[in-house]
Amino acid sequence: MSDCIFCKIVKGDVPSEKVYEDESVLAFKDIHAQAPVHLLVIPKAHIPSVRELGEKDGALLGRIFSTINRLAEENGLAERGFRIVNNCGEEGGQTVHHIHFHLLGGRSLTWPPG
Repeated sequence: MSDCIFCKIVKGDVPSEKVYEDESVLAFKDIHAQAPVHLLVIPKAHIPSVRELGEKDGALLGRIFSTINRLAEENGLAERGFRIVNNCGEEGGQTVHHIHFHLLGGRSLTWPPG
């Protein structure tokens, strides 16, 4: 998608502070951090939302979640806990239509936020 900000980040057309990259997944710091650690983990392939996922995407999802676990460990979150967030659709708060997972931690995360 030529107008997708995350696709532009994957291609290197838009700068980001990358923390992990492999052949199918990219992780980078969120520029609007809501916690001391706030990373975005995305597939490099353009997938608009979790509504587009199916059984065929099992390996990709496994790769995304193993990346999240690796980053949680590397950032000192694994033992204390962390939050993984995915927003889906307009009422779910999705503003970028490229599937992404927020990894948040480094402080107590209460719900609802406040």
